[in-house]
Amino acid sequence: MISLPFRRSGQTRNIDALYGMIVAQARSRAFYLGYGVPDTVTARLDMIVLHLVLLLRQLPGESGGASPTGQRLFDRFCRDIDDNFREMGIGDLTVPKEMQKVAEAFYGRAKAYEGALADNDRAALEAAVARNVFGVIEPPLGARRLATYMCEASRRLSGQEPQSLARGEFDFPDPEAVPS
Repeated sequence: MISLPFRRSGQTRNIDALYGMIVAQARSRAFYLGYGVPDTVTARLDMIVLHLVLLLRQLPGESGGASPTGQRLFDRFCRDIDDNFREMGIGDLTVPKEMQKVAEAFYGRAKAYEGALADNDRAALEAAVARNVFGVIEPPLGARRLATYMCEASRRLSGQEPQSLARGEFDFPDPEAVPS
């Protein structure tokens, strides 16, 4: 079947909606005001990565690989970051190098967050959040609160069927409801 160039499939709309939910949650004012997350491009990117990791880890694939939905969601994230680099005026020759840095950062953060969440290791999760989101070694109160938020989000997401997650039938916790 020949597809028209600007026609979007139902899958694409679903992935766009899922990614939109992640970005909207990552941009929640509560993280920047109540948690003390720096309001910088880097910290905002880190908050998107954090929420993307929380969702991706609940979308299991076959043989330990990425789920098809998870892969499409990750691809959407990469397109968004690429587009943002270009909008910020980064040249065509530099964008691939910047994207490589983003990919390395994503996989490093994903490994740290997934490992700490899987092992229920709050100290490791707080340290990873402090280092990655806040750019410090000693976890500030905001990093502790963000780790608590991540644990609650992970608990909620793990209690749902992967199919319902893939359809966008989930809610992240309200960041303002997480105790300081």
